[in-house]
Amino acid sequence: MKVPRLRYDRFAWVAFLLLVAVALFSAIGRKKNSFADSVEVAVTPLAGGDKLISERDVRQALLRSFGNTLEGTELALLEVERMERVLEEDPFILDAEIYVDQLNVLHVTIVQREPLVRILDNNGGNYYLDKNGVKMPASKNFAARVLVATGNLAPYTAEFRNKRKSTLKDLFNLTQTLMADEFLASFIQQVHVNNAGDFILVPLIGDQKIVLGSTRKLEDKLRRLKIFYQEGMPYEGWRKYETINLKYNGQVVCKK
Repeated sequence: MKVPRLRYDRFAWVAFLLLVAVALFSAIGRKKNSFADSVEVAVTPLAGGDKLISERDVRQALLRSFGNTLEGTELALLEVERMERVLEEDPFILDAEIYVDQLNVLHVTIVQREPLVRILDNNGGNYYLDKNGVKMPASKNFAARVLVATGNLAPYTAEFRNKRKSTLKDLFNLTQTLMADEFLASFIQQVHVNNAGDFILVPLIGDQKIVLGSTRKLEDKLRRLKIFYQEGMPYEGWRKYETINLKYNGQVVCKK
């Protein structure tokens, strides 16, 4: 009877894989039983380099929620996903990413929400809306340089963007349109809503008020405004008019 030849190369390969698996599981076990050496917190600045929440604020939030400084905590006891969820409940934080590197350093990386407009309404509201329409409180660290909206605005609710009629919804859409235009984004510094529901734009240059009226036919109104400023009125006339009215179709009505 012929005895089959043994494939020693296959045995060697299998043995090698077993050794690698044992080493890997051993390393994972040692990693879980080791401790966090330190915590590094990094808050990504906004486009202008500003931080509405500081690294210290993030550390304090973790301390309040988890009751220790995290340094020296056994890695197996670190609830990384829960830590991320807790941080993302903060109104200034859009995203939190946490991981442990090979040196047992716990890294916490924070992406801030980006304010779009600051609301100072007749009801005493003082807050920001971010680019997704999420409410943010005023920061103790920094006042974001964004468009300011004042006057008779509807109170904030989480679903305000889904309402059929809402001055806050109209304001948010108007602000998005203004900020998407390079000229208007740098030129308009304030939006006021009067008791009649008219939207009034306040420019950075000049003392005039730009009466937009409602936000219907917004693109046409803003197109007329840009043409008027860029082509129809020389610089010396920018302080000449008290009111620029865009409420009438196809017209720009000025009052001295």
